[in-house]
Amino acid sequence: MATTLVIKGDVVYILKRNFKLSGSGVGLRTVDLMVFDFDGTLVDSGEDIAASVNHTLKILGVPEKETDTIIHYIGDGVQKLIEKSIGPEGRDRYQEAMEIFSSHYARHMLDTTTLYRSVIETLSHFQEKKKIVITNKRKYFTLTIAESLSLTEYFEEIIGADSTPYKKPDPRLLHPVIERYHSASDKTIVIGDGINDILLAKNAGVQSCALLNGLTQRDTLISLNPDFCCEDISELKNLFR
Repeated sequence: MATTLVIKGDVVYILKRNFKLSGSGVGLRTVDLMVFDFDGTLVDSGEDIAASVNHTLKILGVPEKETDTIIHYIGDGVQKLIEKSIGPEGRDRYQEAMEIFSSHYARHMLDTTTLYRSVIETLSHFQEKKKIVITNKRKYFTLTIAESLSLTEYFEEIIGADSTPYKKPDPRLLHPVIERYHSASDKTIVIGDGINDILLAKNAGVQSCALLNGLTQRDTLISLNPDFCCEDISELKNLFR
C-alpha cells in the first residue's frame, strides 16, 4: 500500500505506512518530468467557469446552480460539465448550450481567474526540470489563460482536451509524453487537484501528488491514496529535486 505524505509548511503528516526520512526532513525525491494539471492547480478559475455555466442555463431557461455545485463538475472536460449542468431537461439543447457557454467563456475566462499563490515561484524553482501541462480543458482556452498569466514560458508544452484522442485519466495520454521526454516512470510525477490527475498517475504507473487547496474536496483526494499531498503548490520544493 502506497504511502501518502501530507506536507503543511514544515510539518510532515505521514499517512499509511512509514516513509523513509533523510536528515531532519523528508528525503527529496528526484524527478525528471513534472506533469501539472491546470484548473484548480495552477489557476484559480472556478468562478469564471461557473459564471459562464450559469449564463448558459439562464439563456436556456434552466434553473441556475450554486457555484460550488458547478465547480464540483469541473475536471472531466467541457462536454461533461455542460451535460451535468443542464441535466436531463436540457439534454435536447446540448449543442446550443455548448455554443452559448463557449462564446461567453471566451469573453469572460479572465474576469476573475488568477494564479494560485506561489505558482511562479515554484515553477521557477524547478526551472531545470521538464514541465508540461495536461488538462481536460480545451487547448485554446488553456493557452489563452496561460499566455495572459505569463505561464507558457515555464512549460515544454501544453496538452489540452482536444490535443489528442485521449483524456485524463486514460494512460494512453501520458505514456507517449513520458517517452517523448525520456523520463522513467519512477521519475515522473503528476501534480493536480483533481480525481482524474491521481487516477491518470495510477493508471500510467507514475507518482502522484494531490494539491488539497484546489477545486476538489480534500477528503475525496486523500481517499484515492496519492503518493503525496500538499496544502500549497510551494510545498513541492520540500518533496522533489
